[in-house]
Amino acid sequence: MHPLREYFNLRMLIDDENWDMLESQIVRQRFNRNDFLLRQGEVEKRIYFIESGIIRYFIQQAEDKEATFAIIFENQLAGAYDSFLQQIPSEYFVQALKPTSTWWFSLDVLHNLYKTLPIANVIGRIACEELFLIKANRELSMYKYSAQERYLNLFSQKPRHIKEIPLKYLASYVGVTPQALSRIRKRIK
Repeated sequence: MHPLREYFNLRMLIDDENWDMLESQIVRQRFNRNDFLLRQGEVEKRIYFIESGIIRYFIQQAEDKEATFAIIFENQLAGAYDSFLQQIPSEYFVQALKPTSTWWFSLDVLHNLYKTLPIANVIGRIACEELFLIKANRELSMYKYSAQERYLNLFSQKPRHIKEIPLKYLASYVGVTPQALSRIRKRIK
């Protein structure tokens, strides 16, 4: 079964006729390690489903300093959703951390599907809810948990993936320096 169909079928069943219409509108795209899905200043035109790989969202704080504020794994939706909805330039970058395979649909396709395929409105709502929950959970974790707890939560949720994220990005995501994250990792071993 198509991985995107499996993703949506966990939330609602999509019959073959509706799936055929949706499938004809999605595009597969692969990204190499360090490729950008979106650069700061560009307008997001796509919403991605990550079939495999890992991407990160980050801002450039200074010429040599970045802050990673989101890490998205396989079987999740991704994209600069604020830029996508408002069609304004993105304030951040979206980058593949390893070879990443995606399926995407454009804003124009989404609007056309909303008009022609009633189930697309439900799919759009599910996608919106998923992207909101990722953001809300991340924000909550920054205020509720210590850096060590954030690291342990990420490790417990994605143990095999955490080894594939460079330490400097992982530290930035957790909210500490790479040296502090190394100390946290030593303490919990």
